[in-house]
Amino acid sequence: MSPVSSRQQSEITRQKILDAAHSLFLEQGYHATSMRQIGGRAGVTMGGIYNHFSSKEEIWVAIFTQRLPVLLAAPILNQVEGKTTAEVVRSAARLMVEELDRRTESVNLMLIEIIEFNARHTSLLVESALPVFVELGDLLQQQPQELRDIPLPTLLRSFLGLFFSYYMTRRLVPQEVLPIFGDESLDLFVDIYLHGILRQGAPDEEVEDA
Repeated sequence: MSPVSSRQQSEITRQKILDAAHSLFLEQGYHATSMRQIGGRAGVTMGGIYNHFSSKEEIWVAIFTQRLPVLLAAPILNQVEGKTTAEVVRSAARLMVEELDRRTESVNLMLIEIIEFNARHTSLLVESALPVFVELGDLLQQQPQELRDIPLPTLLRSFLGLFFSYYMTRRLVPQEVLPIFGDESLDLFVDIYLHGILRQGAPDEEVEDA
């Protein structure tokens, strides 16, 4: 076996720091985690940590921008099936929720970013995930004649927002209550996304009293 180069050893140490910080952040939150705790779990001296990261927040940014599910979604989008926009939305929504179910730790990282950082690093996430968003937009627009004239950013935001909210509210609901919603609840969310909540032909504006 060839000896490990200094560059390889540096990368191994960096990953140990990130892995240790990742687990500690999930266990006790960002602010409750100290650099000393990260070093102790990683088996790295404080000097070793500062050789790779200038601050605890820099460690957080590295984790936040590299380990969230949206950055791993491109291969999933290749599994989306459907010949119509509605079929694509149903397929993409189910795949998205299944991926979130598999990556609950990454979802918890997003919650830490929102609660402890007031979401100030999310712009970095959007920039790195832009290719994924563009690919999703292409899928949704493959049958443009079926869509209302909605700007692509709004279309993507509404899709991601609705199905992330579906996932989060399902997580928050007590397990014993979930059966009340039924197995078809995701399908109903998709129907609401596609058609709204009003019956066809129902007025969508308030009518002033005569």
